[in-house]
Amino acid sequence: MTDLQYPTGKLSYDDNLTAGKRAALIARIAAAPAAMRAAVSGLSDAQLDTPYRPGGWSVRQVFHHVPDSHLNAYVRFKLALTEDNPTIKPYQESAWANLADTRLTPVDVSLSLLDAVHHRWVVLLNSMSETDFARTLMHPENGSMTLDRLLQMYAWHGGHHVAHVTELRKREGW
Repeated sequence: MTDLQYPTGKLSYDDNLTAGKRAALIARIAAAPAAMRAAVSGLSDAQLDTPYRPGGWSVRQVFHHVPDSHLNAYVRFKLALTEDNPTIKPYQESAWANLADTRLTPVDVSLSLLDAVHHRWVVLLNSMSETDFARTLMHPENGSMTLDRLLQMYAWHGGHHVAHVTELRKREGW
């Protein structure tokens, strides 16, 4: 049986990224908005309000969470590129997922936000040098992290949440 919480597996890091591996990760980030759109296409409001796993977020919450998360990621990259080892601010993902904008905003609005953030982010990522990817930031919960690690985290993150929905659709026959 597939792990409902980690359908693509848990995140693991490669500390020896090459230019080719980075390009593949950037391509995954570039492809995430289209994959998100495809995963949610044609779902009804009742389906959007279905948790992807017992005790998990609804599809709607997942599709508002990803742009929230990736907007934070984009800002984190910019901070690390313009400051020396900045300390970033974590946020309470579950609390954000329960705010009114998640319940009341159509999913298409968040998908449009994801398109825009990813467009800017991919331009930034493609402009970065190997030295840029070695820059660091301080995450209060995860310690010092390179931008190489953040790149891997967010390339994984989009696919992780797409799989939550696509696996739910398979299980439910949607």
